[in-house]
Amino acid sequence: MTSVAALPAPGARRGAPYEDWRPPIVGVTVLAIVRNGRLLLLQLHDGSYVLPTSGVEDEQSPEEAAQGALTGLPSGLPVQRRVVVDWVQMRRRQVFTHVVVTEPLTGPEVRALTYRDLRADVQVLPTRRALAVLPPRAQLRAALGLQAATIDATFHLTDGHIARVEDARPHDVLSYT
Repeated sequence: MTSVAALPAPGARRGAPYEDWRPPIVGVTVLAIVRNGRLLLLQLHDGSYVLPTSGVEDEQSPEEAAQGALTGLPSGLPVQRRVVVDWVQMRRRQVFTHVVVTEPLTGPEVRALTYRDLRADVQVLPTRRALAVLPPRAQLRAALGLQAATIDATFHLTDGHIARVEDARPHDVLSYT
């Protein structure tokens, strides 16, 4: 039997609203670059656009998880590297999103790709238009990802603050634990 002294005081949990008592959510967003200055997006059936995403399972790297987001290429999705790590503290859970960039895809490669969720269609848009139709958080991830890929950098996005990681070795600096 638990003694009354061992129980937390009433309201103690309410005093710590950002206590991490649940495991983090870890996902990956694929920034699929298509040749001639275009990006691959997903158009949902309600007309909105999103970037391809997938969950990262235990013992799986974000680059491996990206392979499950878009399928259809015999040799797999040509993931180049991780360019952004986005961390957000939700009410009682941390959310980590790793953004990975692909090698530039060709038209035939894009036509062969399918997304894991049939409620979304693969679309290719010019980069400027693609950034304009994305939701704000996705716009920021995509713009940072494109910049990071161009200058061979990695960025951390933490609750809206951007920091460049000088040494972009993913296994050293981009762990989420």
